[in-house]
Amino acid sequence: MTSPLHSLQQRFGHAAFRPPQQEIIDCLIAGRDVFVLMPTGAGKSLCYQIPALHRPGTALVVSPLVSLMKDQVDALTAAGIRAACYNATLTAEQARQVLARLHRQQLDLLYIAPERLMSAAFLERLREVPLALIAVDEAHCVSQWGHDFRPEYVQLGRLRQLFPQVPLIALTATADRQTRQDVVARLGLEQAETFVRSFDRPNIQYRVVEKLKPFAQLEAFLSRRRDQSGIIYALSRKRVEEIAAKLAQRGHAAAAYHAGLADGERQAVQEAFLADELRLVVATVAFGMGIDKPNVRFVVHYDLPKNIESYYQETGRAGRDGLPAEALLLFGYGDISIARGLISKGSNAEQVRIELHKLNAMVSYAEPLTCRRRALLGYFGEPLAEDCGNCDFCLNPPERYDATEDARKLLSCVYRVGQRFGAGHVIDVLRGQRNQRVLQLGHDRLSTFAIGSEVSVESWTGLVRQLVHLGYLYPDVANYGVLKLTEAARPLLTGQQQLWLARPRLKDAAAGGERPAGRGRKLRLRRR
Repeated sequence: MTSPLHSLQQRFGHAAFRPPQQEIIDCLIAGRDVFVLMPTGAGKSLCYQIPALHRPGTALVVSPLVSLMKDQVDALTAAGIRAACYNATLTAEQARQVLARLHRQQLDLLYIAPERLMSAAFLERLREVPLALIAVDEAHCVSQWGHDFRPEYVQLGRLRQLFPQVPLIALTATADRQTRQDVVARLGLEQAETFVRSFDRPNIQYRVVEKLKPFAQLEAFLSRRRDQSGIIYALSRKRVEEIAAKLAQRGHAAAAYHAGLADGERQAVQEAFLADELRLVVATVAFGMGIDKPNVRFVVHYDLPKNIESYYQETGRAGRDGLPAEALLLFGYGDISIARGLISKGSNAEQVRIELHKLNAMVSYAEPLTCRRRALLGYFGEPLAEDCGNCDFCLNPPERYDATEDARKLLSCVYRVGQRFGAGHVIDVLRGQRNQRVLQLGHDRLSTFAIGSEVSVESWTGLVRQLVHLGYLYPDVANYGVLKLTEAARPLLTGQQQLWLARPRLKDAAAGGERPAGRGRKLRLRRR
C-alpha cells in the first residue's frame, strides 16, 4: 500500500501537502468524521480524493453542480483514477454503465447529485456496495443560513444514520458562524474532527469604486491589464451578454457564460478559458465553482453581489497561484434596490429575511469605513488585529476621528437593552425616540436613553456596521439580527481602550445639519 504522500506526488503532481490536508486525510483514512472550512483554492478536493484511494470501496461525493462534477471527473480520469458522475445529464445507457461499474467495484469515486443519492432506489443499491467514505461538498447548501441553501440538500441529514460505519466529511469555503453550527447539526457531525483554515488571501488587493459609468470604468481597468486573465461577474444573463458583446467588439478575447446557454457552449467557454485561449469570461454566479485556474489575475464585480459569501468565493478565484491579484467591485446604490427586489420575490418568508440580512452585510462591506480585509474576515469570525495595507481603504486612508465615546455609548446601550434587540431599536433608544415600543418596554428610563440625541440615524447605523466589522458586536442572524456584545467589547466599554475610526467620505445631504457622532450627552461609565 502506497502512502498518501506518494499518491499526492504520483497521481496529483504535488510535492507536499498544504496545512491541514495531511491531518484531514489521516482522519478519514482512520474512519473518523470530519468538518472542513477552507478558503477557495486551498485544496479541499484532495482531502477526500486521496482517502478514496486508501480505503476499500467507492467514495460518494455529493456535489451541487453538474459542471463541477464533470471538471473533477475529467481531471481524475486524466490522472488514472477511476471516477464517474451520476446525474441528470447522462443518457439512459450512460447511467446504466455507471451503475454497472459501481456494482462491480470499478469506481474509486462517484460524484452524485443529492436528489439522486437520496432516492429510495439508489439507497437500496448502496446496501450491496462497499463505501469508502461520503463527502458532502459545498456543505453550506445544507443550511438555511447558508448563502446558497438548497432544499434537496436537507435530506442529506439522514446519511449519518443510514451509514453509521462510513466516515463522512463535509467541506465548504464559505460559512459564517451560524451556518457552520447548522451544517454540523443537520449532518450529525457533532463528534467530527473540525478543521478551520484562515480565510485570509493576502495576495488579493480589494478595491471598491463608486459605480458611475460602469462600462467605461471597466474598460479603463482592463486597458492596463491587456495580457491578463480575469473574470467579470454581472447580476443578470442579459447584462452578461451585453458586456461580453461590447468587449468583443473592442478587441478583447471575451465570452459570456451563464446557465441559459447550451451545455456545449458553456463547456467550450470554460475549456477555452482554462487553456488561456480566452482571456476574459463575463459570467453570472453560474461560473466558477470548481474552476482551478491558477493565473486569474483579477475578478471584477460589475454589480453588487447579494451576499458576502458569494463575493468572497468569487474573488477567491483570483490569484490561486499566490501571486498578486485584484478584486474590483463597482458599487452603486441602485444595485441594492435591484438585489432587494430579486430577493423579495422569494416565496419562503424566512429565507427572504435571511437573504435580506446578508444583503445588508454586503452593503456595509462596500461602504468605505473599514479596512476591506478586516471587514471580510470579521464577517467569518476571524478578527484581524490591524489594517491589511493591501486594499483601497488602507492605500488611500480617510480622515479618522476618536470614536471611543461614540462606541461606548452604543455598546452600553446594547448591554442596557439586554442584548435582545436589533440596531434599529438600539438607535431609537440612543436618540431618545419616545415611540410606542420604547415606552412600552420602559427603555426611556434607561441610563443610555437620549445620550446620542444629536446624532443622525445614518451616523449611528454606520457606527454599528464598523463595530460589527471590527468584532465588537455580533448580529445574531438566527435571532432576527439581535445585536450582542463580543468579548472584545469589554475593554472598550470599561474605558481601558480607545478606538479611532474612519469618517465617511461622502457628505450626507439628508442629515439636515445634524452633527457627527460624539456630541450628545456624556455617558457615565460604570466598571463591572
